[in-house]
Amino acid sequence: MQIDRHLAAIPRKTMSRPVRLVLESGIFQEGMSFFDYGCGYGRDGFEVATLGYAVGNWDPFYAPNEPLIPSDIVNLGYVINVIENAQERREALLNAWELTQRILIVSAQVLIDDPDRGVMSYEDGIITRRNTFQKYFEQEELKSYIDQVLQVDAIPVGLGVYVIFREAEQAQAFQASRFHRRVKTPSIRLPVKRFEDYEQILRPLMDFYTQRGRLPKKGELAEELEIRNIFGNFQRAFQVVLQVTQASEWDEIREQRLQELLLYLALARFGQRPTMRQLSPALREDIRALLGSYEAACILADRMLYGLRDFSQLTEVCRGCSLGKKFKSSFVVHLDYVECLPTLLRLYEGCASRTVGRLEGANVVKFSLQEAKISYLVYGDFDRVAHPLLLERMDVYVSRLRVSYQDYRESDNPPILHEKDLLVGTDYPLHEKFAQLSQKERDRGLLDDYGPIRTRRGWEKCLEQYCSLVKGHQLFWRKDCDSYKLNFLKSQTNARKRKAESF
Repeated sequence: MQIDRHLAAIPRKTMSRPVRLVLESGIFQEGMSFFDYGCGYGRDGFEVATLGYAVGNWDPFYAPNEPLIPSDIVNLGYVINVIENAQERREALLNAWELTQRILIVSAQVLIDDPDRGVMSYEDGIITRRNTFQKYFEQEELKSYIDQVLQVDAIPVGLGVYVIFREAEQAQAFQASRFHRRVKTPSIRLPVKRFEDYEQILRPLMDFYTQRGRLPKKGELAEELEIRNIFGNFQRAFQVVLQVTQASEWDEIREQRLQELLLYLALARFGQRPTMRQLSPALREDIRALLGSYEAACILADRMLYGLRDFSQLTEVCRGCSLGKKFKSSFVVHLDYVECLPTLLRLYEGCASRTVGRLEGANVVKFSLQEAKISYLVYGDFDRVAHPLLLERMDVYVSRLRVSYQDYRESDNPPILHEKDLLVGTDYPLHEKFAQLSQKERDRGLLDDYGPIRTRRGWEKCLEQYCSLVKGHQLFWRKDCDSYKLNFLKSQTNARKRKAESF
């Protein structure tokens, strides 16, 4: 049977999702070259070239005469899933890997819904109505396939998108960096003449400690010679820094970096946990300085991983969080604040994102406290709409590594979000606006019974019942409400306010 593989190529007006995700991850570095193996119409190459990278393209149908150029980054984008012959599919993956000097990007269609889609089966995939072939991989099946063919440990950067590094050190440095929370270097609280005289040279030392939670070793800091000439060593130089900053802030940075190392090592158990030699020199020094030995660090990381089995412990950790919405069987938080959660919860979410990847566009994460499940939720217009509607949901069943997906865009009664202020930190730009609305809704009794208001219809019915109207992030009384009922509701609202103020 003749399959028209070339018809599977998609004319794009923008960069493909896999290449964009890799760009956003920070993997592309200045001076790197890019090659698109199986480029189709060549849009990715065009877009990457506009960013200043050297680019090459090849495709068996659309660009068969272009040279195959070994490059730093090679993209194999949605190629292996359109090849119906298993041996040719394997060869395409190996050929792309052979061209790769640093990083290979592999993406394919993954199965998160109905596998049949109303078309006939063929080999290990399906024949579409356009007479093209599509193999739908399970997410973990895709990783296993890449790992088995290339003898590597592929790293997910999104659903159906993996990156593979040539050098183990670079792979582990990238993995560790994904759990690295940005923090500010402690500010100067007490100006001291000696510090002012040497502030310019001490700043790089402060930034290094902020980045790694430790002092640099020999050869790790460009300003080392100058610092040693003035202070003798890094320890003495840092004593001057401590004179003008809070020591507790540096202790917090050190503890945070320690926890991030444990998080990285715990999640490394889901692939091939590296040996100490496979780590970058800087990462090895981090472990020695913060955790003593690699063996001890791995033991601590494993203990933390085993702690995920205890849902009562997870529940207690959630209850102790200063942010996030707490339900009896779940915990919900904005995706941007996952990195601010306790390490055990970050590990729980990492079990899903490290092995499957996050749903693109997700802005809310739901932690199940009854089964090993992480849900990624996409709420539309989170900032602009007071009660945004749920557009998409992806559930990752961690223990089974299964994925389910639901699209609510066509639903006439989708789930709706309340109390957005609880999902974000007080540093969120719109937190105060969110919080004021939520408090007014509580005072009015709109949030007393969460069950009926979980969906749009239920919320609209509740608003009507309480003669209320939400515009923007403001709450108003409806003008068409019966005056007796309106006065009664206002008196109830005032009573709730007085009761809340008395506590």
